[in-house]
Order: sequence, then C-alpha cells, then structure tokens
Amino acid sequence: MVEALDNPTADSLEKRSSLTLGGDTKEEPEPENRLPIYTISDDKGSSSTLDMVSLNSATTSATVNGDLENNKVPDDDIQRPKKEEKWWSTLIQVAVPFFIAGIGTIGAGLVLGHVQEWDVFKNVSAIFVLVPSLSGLKGNLDMCLASRLSTQANLGKMTSVKEITTMVVGNISLVQVQAIVAAIIVAVFAIAVNAIIDQEFSINNALLLTSAAVFTATTTCFVLDFVLVSVILISHNFKMNPDNVATPLAASIGDVVSITVLSITASYLYKVLDDNIWLPCVIIGLYLLILPVWIYVVLHNIYTKPVLTTGWTPVISALFISGLGGMILDQAVDNFSGFVVFQPIVNGIGGNLVSVQASRISTMLHRGSLPGILPEGTRVWDWPWRVLFYGTQTSKIARMLLALAFTGQIVFMFAADYMYQKTITIGVAFGFAYVICSTVQVMVLLYIAHIIVHQMWKCQMDPDNSAIPYLTSLGDLLGSIFLGLAFFILALVGQEYEK
Repeated sequence: MVEALDNPTADSLEKRSSLTLGGDTKEEPEPENRLPIYTISDDKGSSSTLDMVSLNSATTSATVNGDLENNKVPDDDIQRPKKEEKWWSTLIQVAVPFFIAGIGTIGAGLVLGHVQEWDVFKNVSAIFVLVPSLSGLKGNLDMCLASRLSTQANLGKMTSVKEITTMVVGNISLVQVQAIVAAIIVAVFAIAVNAIIDQEFSINNALLLTSAAVFTATTTCFVLDFVLVSVILISHNFKMNPDNVATPLAASIGDVVSITVLSITASYLYKVLDDNIWLPCVIIGLYLLILPVWIYVVLHNIYTKPVLTTGWTPVISALFISGLGGMILDQAVDNFSGFVVFQPIVNGIGGNLVSVQASRISTMLHRGSLPGILPEGTRVWDWPWRVLFYGTQTSKIARMLLALAFTGQIVFMFAADYMYQKTITIGVAFGFAYVICSTVQVMVLLYIAHIIVHQMWKCQMDPDNSAIPYLTSLGDLLGSIFLGLAFFILALVGQEYEK
C-alpha cells in the first residue's frame, strides 16, 4: 500500500514529516528554518531521503508506485535541479529581446508623439488618461500569461501536445475574459477622471472610449498571445530559459501595437460617431455577448480555473495605479515638449526588466520550495545593496539588468531623439537627468520585486498571477513621476527639451 504526498502546502507540514511505504514509517525531525526532509522506507528496511528540490513542484502531486525498482522514486516523479545558467548565456538571452522590445518602446513613443496632433486626441483629452492604463493592462495580461507558461516549461510540464494545447487554450481564454472586463473598467476610470478635471461629461465620448478600449485590448491580446506562445515553445525547445525571452517581449512589444490600434480605432469612431452612434454600442454589446463563452472555457480548464477567481485583484489594482500615471501624462503633455516621446520608453524598459526578474524569482520558488515556505537564507525584507548588487540568489541577475538599463536607456534616448527630431539634439543636462531618473526607476522596481514576489509566496499566493501587474503599473507610475520631475527641473534651469 502506498501513501502519497498530494499537493502539499505549508499548512500541511509539521515539524516531523514522513512518507510511508509498505506499512513502515520513519520520521526525521525537520531542522529549524529548513525545508522538510522526507524519508521513504519499505518493508525490506532500505530507505531513501528526499528534500523539496528532489520532489515534484508544489503545484503537482507526488505519486509513488508500490513496486519501485531498487526502492527509488521514478525519474518522472523527481524534479531534478537544473544547472545554473552561465552569466553570458543569461545576458545574451535577456539582451536580445530587450533591445528588440526597446525598439517597440521607441515606436510607441514616436506614435504617441505623432497622434497627439489628431483631432480625437485634441478634443477627447480623456484618451491621454486611457493610454498608459490600457498599455499597462495589455502588458500585464500578456506578461502574466508569459510568466505562467514559462514556469510550466521550466518545470517540465510542456511535453505533450495535449497538455500544451490545454494550457494555451485556457490561458488565451482567460486573457480575453480579463481584457474585456478590465478594459471597460479602465475606460470608466478615464472618463470619470476627465469629467472631474474638466467639469463636463459627454455620452458620445464615453461610448467612444469604452468601445475603443475593449476592441484594442482584446484584439491585440488575442494576436500577440499566439506570438508569445510560439516564442516560449521555441526557446524551450532550444534549451533557452523562456523567463529571459518571453517576458521582455511581452513587456514592450505590445505597447506600439496597442497605442497604434487604439489611435486608429478611436480616430475612426470619432469621425463617424455623430451619424453612427449605434456603432460603439454594437461593439460593446458583441464583446459582452461573447464573454460568457470565454468564461465557460476558462472554468473547464484545470490550469486557469483558479486564476479566474483569484487573479482579479492585482489586475484591477494595477489599472488604477497606471491610471495615476495617465493623469500625469495628461498634465505633462501640454507643459513639456517631448514628454510623450520618452515616457513610453522609460515606462516600457522599467516594466520590461522588472518582469524578467519577477518571473525568474517565481520560477526559482516553484522549483525549490513549497508555497508558504521561503528557501533557506532568503528574507522578504533585505538590504537594497544585497538585493541589487551582492548577497542574494538573484542579485547577479539584478546587477545584469541594471547594467542593461543604464546602457539601453542611453541608446534608446539618442535613437528616439534622432527619429523624432531628424537630428541629435540631446544636451548634457537632459541626457544626465534622463539616465539618472530611468536608472533609479529600475533600481526601485527591482527592489520592490524582491519584496512583493517573496511576500506573495510566503502568503501562499502564486507570483506568476499576482506580482507582475503590480510591478509594471508601479513602473508606469514611477517612470512618469521621475521623468516629469526631470523635465520640471530642466525647465527651471532653462534646459528644456524642445522640438
């Protein structure tokens, strides 16, 4: 008779842990502040001990067969620790998609700098509040999907076509549900903020913003999610860590697409709205009709059903945090020339890099610990120096990401300036202020990521579903604040960025 450890959690662990085979049980005390050690013994008197690194991940059940050959757990039931990645391998895997995604953030800034002269942006100012929130929503949903699938790939779960199909269908359906609901909420938020600031409300503008937001969020998520799934599968097959590749692309590649689709959709609806008021109503109605279908698919999928009921708080909270950044953008666009060009770059790069770190920490925790228990020597609250430079398991990656942020922001700053101005106009004062504010933003985000991911794990929450929305929305808010502060100081000393 076999007694298996099924879906262990922190609440089910005692100071003495055991696993029984053939009726005999051996128990060993669990040392203070260490992961439990499981002793497997049989009626012949032989035994084996396994710690959490050797057992399956906490999200699956550990199954032990009755007639084990040589009294060993089958290979399929052992989660073998992977070799540590070489620093140069990690750097290449992160840097390539980072700079590709950086091109996307530059494109997003240039698109926003161009479309701000369109009639819809001049006459419906609430759209500036909507842009950061909608871009943040798009990035959050895609990065959570990329983080979930990357973790499953690193845990060896994406091996059969059936399992992969189930994961992909469930996750894409989940993103559609979240996109429809969250896009409506973020549109209502933008409309309410604008009504309070401008002391006026227009039902036509409300319908325009809501329909454009829902169409943009669902369409861009649906298309780009298939791209992300392909990237994860290809990188996993080529023995690359999907955490390094997928999350940077998800963080920024969608910004330029979402801003472009939103601008075109809103501009078209603005032109035809007076004579076709029914059009935005039909768009909203169609998405509300299809919403139950997506919900049905998610509820009947074992990988996404729990997320549907528990994953809303971080997504909705992130919308309002990003919305605060949108309010800053709405005010800065009229006061600081060039702000709309650099704001998506600062926000996108910050969210890009912190999503890599959050996804890697989450994978490390899934692979080597149980929910509710931190690995040995790991603390939620630690000194910034240890987290960012030297002293923790993830500080090496943090140093690498900071170096990428510093180098990348210099490259992207000059590239965006040249593409926007058709010549190089960056001065020493602006360049210094820009690099300082963007680097400080990434440092703060990486430190917050360490705290949030480990605290969520300690509270038995899955960081793959909850951490990234908070981090990227904080990236939007902090990026807008720091960049706005830099522009304000430059204006005080007469060093404004001018076209």
